[in-house]
Amino acid sequence: EMESKVSEGGLNVTLTIRLLMHGKEVGSIIGKKGETVKKMREESGARINISEGNCPERIVTITGPTDAIFKAFAMIAYKFEEDITNSMSNSTATSKPPVTLRLVVPASQCGSLIGKGGSKIKEIRESTGAQVQVAGDMLPNSTERAVTISGTPDAIIQCVKQICVVMLESPPKGATIPYRPKPASTPVIFAGGQAYTIQGQYAIPHPDQLTKLHQLAMQQTPFTPLGQTTPAFPAFAVLTVSGKQWSSIVLPLQAITMSPCICPGLDASPPASTHELTIPNDLIGCIIGRQGTKINEIRQMSGAQIKIANATEGSSERQITITGTPANISLAQYLINAR
Repeated sequence: EMESKVSEGGLNVTLTIRLLMHGKEVGSIIGKKGETVKKMREESGARINISEGNCPERIVTITGPTDAIFKAFAMIAYKFEEDITNSMSNSTATSKPPVTLRLVVPASQCGSLIGKGGSKIKEIRESTGAQVQVAGDMLPNSTERAVTISGTPDAIIQCVKQICVVMLESPPKGATIPYRPKPASTPVIFAGGQAYTIQGQYAIPHPDQLTKLHQLAMQQTPFTPLGQTTPAFPAFAVLTVSGKQWSSIVLPLQAITMSPCICPGLDASPPASTHELTIPNDLIGCIIGRQGTKINEIRQMSGAQIKIANATEGSSERQITITGTPANISLAQYLINAR
């Protein structure tokens, strides 16, 4: 009954469904010289647009009459299953992972999708055999949520049909701020008036467009290295981390490296040493971040090894051990304090 309702009443209904994909998945959909996506567009009759940009994530927008959308989804689901089968032929894994798609849905429609006490989402799971999960948080800088569907291609197609019915019956309320993935950016270091981008272990001179940022940084008050009362010297670096919590951090040059052309981690670095910090238990969560994302970022950016001791009974503090060159340690400390 549900399907006939969509196919009969839905032929004239144009819907737009947005999908969030990783770069590798997008590459699979585009195919060699764009042949795969061209075929999908022609055979389904749906418009398929892929967001531009050098981003780890991309948005794939599928627009058209409902039957065209279902055809496009079927082709994507079967393509992903083919990719899984191909990747398994080279691995020792025995159980086949399900096909997974992430839809981007306005938060105002998620309530209808979940239903009272989770009744709707439960009904969709049971009738299609697909796993459906609605993210608790909105995607950054948007009013949209990710809805993850996984299962066999057939289960996914049935699931998408039911989600479309819900979306047609409960249009979004108010304005929707769409999710736009952030570009992947490399850290930028300023030294001696020149901008450098990090590539591997080397700092490569960067075009002049960042000079303004540098001038801005020079106007800031110098940051005093830990344990010193006066700044060692007022040379500054600006580190930009796009898409993360920090948009730009002004750092003292010596916190990164003494030489503008060598990054910490090369043989030219001073010998490694160890530094210990104690952090109150109630602050440890914001340093570790969800599933360790923040502490891993700090490790990556500072180049230091950071170990967090397990909580000991009766103690209100946790021990953090930082190992690396003095520059690595100084940067790790700065980033931990910034958190």
